[in-house]
Amino acid sequence: MAGLFPDYEHQPTGRLRRFPRLRQVPIRLVLPNVVTLIGLCAGLSAIRMALDHRFELAVYLIVFAAVLDGIDGRVARWLKGTSKFGAELDSLADFVNFGVAPAILLYAWTLDQIKSLGWIVAMLFAVAMSLRLARFNSMIDVEKPAWQADFFTGMPAPAGAMTVMLPLYVDLAFGLPMGVELAVATALYMLVITFLTVSTVPTYSGKKAGARVPREWVLPLMAFAALVIALMVSFPAEVMMVMTVIYLGLIPYGWVLYRRLERENRASTVPRDADKAGDDAPSPSTN
Repeated sequence: MAGLFPDYEHQPTGRLRRFPRLRQVPIRLVLPNVVTLIGLCAGLSAIRMALDHRFELAVYLIVFAAVLDGIDGRVARWLKGTSKFGAELDSLADFVNFGVAPAILLYAWTLDQIKSLGWIVAMLFAVAMSLRLARFNSMIDVEKPAWQADFFTGMPAPAGAMTVMLPLYVDLAFGLPMGVELAVATALYMLVITFLTVSTVPTYSGKKAGARVPREWVLPLMAFAALVIALMVSFPAEVMMVMTVIYLGLIPYGWVLYRRLERENRASTVPRDADKAGDDAPSPSTN
């Protein structure tokens, strides 16, 4: 485990000095990884539920894994317990939870109607998710302009898993006629989401938008959150369907906003570069 966790200043004595592997690890390094492992167990259990044709429970487990994925990183930063081990574990868990589990779930639900073609589509989605996670990990240390911090490159893994299950949400909410037609439509929709995960289409993350809330909006937002939770408990499939449609509708907005900010940033830097070039230019002769 050497090199995976940060070093801490302490001088081991006695038995710990003779056996360095027995050195204690702070609990704040362990807790975020426990949250990640619980999410991984949820994703693996979703695969089992899909194979047992318990599709509704499988969807709930993947959604639960997505919630935990949003928590573990924040817990690690809050406890100051980030580590290389935790980052690697989180990526592997994301591949299972948001790549493998949704692919197997949709294949067991309807894609098996078109046999090998359905399996190819499911496999492409899982492979694309692994590529998307690998690209994300490789770009962590890449410095970006401040205005780009509010955008993802392509659709993030949890969002890809949630949106790709839209046909299943509709079936759980209203019921759909099962058959080859539904399988083909699901496969085509799945290919679109697969493309979005590996594309360079900028998607709005809203991280900065939620950093601060006006005081007068605090109570209404809390009431709205309570309403969403109540609706999620009573009508989970319907709520997930509406949230997915809203998210997909926001993708063009993120693209337009990204291009506008890009133009504004380019326009603000060009005059500055021109002024600098003018300062460096030689002054005209006065002979």
